[in-house]
Amino acid sequence: MKFRVERDVLAEAVTWTARSLSPRPPVPVLSGLLIKAENGSVSLASFDYEISARLRIPADISEEGSILVSGRLLADICRSLPSAPVEVITDGSKVTLMCRSSRFNLSTMPVGEYPELPALPDVSGVVDGEAFSQAVSQVIIAASRDDTLPILTGVRMEIEDNLITFLATDRYRLALREVSWKPTTPGISTSVLVKAKTLNEVARTLGSAGDLNIALSDDNELIGFESGGRRTTSLLVDGDYPKIRSLFPETTPIHATVETSSLVEAVRRVSLVAERNTAVRMAFTEGQVTLDAGTGEDAQASEAIEASLIGDDITVAFNPQYLSEGLNAFSSKYVRFSFTTPPKPAVVSAQKELNGDDQDDYKYLLMPVRLSNH
Repeated sequence: MKFRVERDVLAEAVTWTARSLSPRPPVPVLSGLLIKAENGSVSLASFDYEISARLRIPADISEEGSILVSGRLLADICRSLPSAPVEVITDGSKVTLMCRSSRFNLSTMPVGEYPELPALPDVSGVVDGEAFSQAVSQVIIAASRDDTLPILTGVRMEIEDNLITFLATDRYRLALREVSWKPTTPGISTSVLVKAKTLNEVARTLGSAGDLNIALSDDNELIGFESGGRRTTSLLVDGDYPKIRSLFPETTPIHATVETSSLVEAVRRVSLVAERNTAVRMAFTEGQVTLDAGTGEDAQASEAIEASLIGDDITVAFNPQYLSEGLNAFSSKYVRFSFTTPPKPAVVSAQKELNGDDQDDYKYLLMPVRLSNH
């Protein structure tokens, strides 16, 4: 095999494909990237039995062929090369990379031992990449990071005709975001559970390339994503996701609206004195919300900012990290807190104007921390 390709093109392709390599592969060959030079282009692929990634790049091919080489090492080498064309040549069980005066010789692994990559299922529909990326970033903050509860490390995608609803929870908070898409089969109705970190990777690396194809296998075992010549597949998380939609209250008599940026900054400042496992308290009264943290002899902080309140005065307390992460997920000028009673979950939603209607496409539900005097 012999081909020549621009260093930037190769480095980006190798880095993207190597991203999904397992740090502890079940068999040695799965630490490798499968590189094939054929039909005027070079394809790169990685697979760890759970996630696959592959793409094609244009190259000047002198000799067709395929090799399997350590992905992480190749990525490090490609990033270190000078900005000039790279020549890749195989000689027996070795592969040589040459770029200007730099020369690297690497051992290859047996291509015959590499498993066959899963095929991309038929495309189920198309979603705007930017909208998909924003939705994923807003929802994954609520997914659990505790691997002992694998179901909760996933994001549930509920698909009903031309609407995808993303749902995630770690039992202390819940995020819901709706996105429109164009299904290939009108009236489609299904749901899948995808690992949050897989969705995050897809959103970060494929979301900016325009339209994103989503492909679901008929047996509901595999999901695929394709955009800009790159495709990735992932096994779905198996199991029954809790019915969390019912946690959103049907009616909320108390509503408080606050400017998002002011509240984000106030929470950040007041949280500086919130020791581990202590809450930030929010007291809503007409015209303002007062935040405070810290108790007794420890450091204390308080800050009051403008707020609009509909309904009775209310005081609630939240985990400062969960509160901050939720608020930072909003890009709207205002956020609205909707309450039933202090011990019940609060729903945070986006609002364009101080006294306007809230926008329902994104909701963040937060469990309060019980106050000692309640």
